Amino acid sequence: MQSMQLGWLRTFVFVYRRGSFTRAARELGLSQPAVTQQIRALETKLGRQLFERMPEGARPTPAAETLIREVESPIDTLGVVTDRLTGCSQAVADRPVLLGGPNELLTTRVLPAVGELVRSGVRLRCGFGPADALLQELSEGRFDLVLSTKRPRSRAFSAIALFDEEFVLLASPGLRAEIPLDRLAGEGPAVLEKYPVIAYAESLPIVRRYWSSVFDAAPGTVPAVVVPDLRGVLAAVRASAGISVLPTYLCGDELARGEVVPLLEPEIPPINTIYLTTRAGGRHQPHVQLVHGQLLLKAPLWG
Repeated sequence: MQSMQLGWLRTFVFVYRRGSFTRAARELGLSQPAVTQQIRALETKLGRQLFERMPEGARPTPAAETLIREVESPIDTLGVVTDRLTGCSQAVADRPVLLGGPNELLTTRVLPAVGELVRSGVRLRCGFGPADALLQELSEGRFDLVLSTKRPRSRAFSAIALFDEEFVLLASPGLRAEIPLDRLAGEGPAVLEKYPVIAYAESLPIVRRYWSSVFDAAPGTVPAVVVPDLRGVLAAVRASAGISVLPTYLCGDELARGEVVPLLEPEIPPINTIYLTTRAGGRHQPHVQLVHGQLLLKAPLWG
């Protein structure tokens, strides 16, 4: 029996992302019959059909959706390593990588993660904003990579789950001493309504997510302070201005030092998945692939 070849998996990833055997062949530098042959060989080896031929291109089957989750990240990482070994990194300085995402995540986790690439010649230009706006700009070519708090559903994008941010309900130690925490578990969020809420936005998006997940309710208050930077929210909580909900990656050091403390520790804390997103076909450029691969390697270390 013919053994599975790594090249088949790479071809599969290209066909999946492009939605077309023809477009994948063009970008891989192969003939369309060669791409078709590789996909058929892979399907034979797996015993599963991976694509349905449609007038508009190739539609992935459920087996393909399962396989892409298993192989996409390793194939991308291997591509980064190959580029480095073959000297493709010399081309990375041709233009900067345009990177978008939440400002707190980019400044506290992403930029430190890619520091060694910058030292080797990669240039970056960063932009901040909400997920919908960033994805729109990505589709228009204003970004190469976007870290999105929402998973895009359009086939125009390729998205990989990068990491899960976990949320915690916080107060300063002094303020927590005033809150009847023994009643919180039994009576629910009504216990907290008299305490000021510090929020990222007027609509309380992060607080609302936590309330819905943990209390199965909507917050019944308006924010006392709105600051569109989670680091500002953290500073206000540390100063005993009120309570808030923050991702643990942002406040881990403050939690460890006891400068802020959790008000509740649910058995299953609320999480939100961050997706590393590109335009379909937008990751073949060496400098973009380097940053993409580096983030995949570093994200498992983020707290």
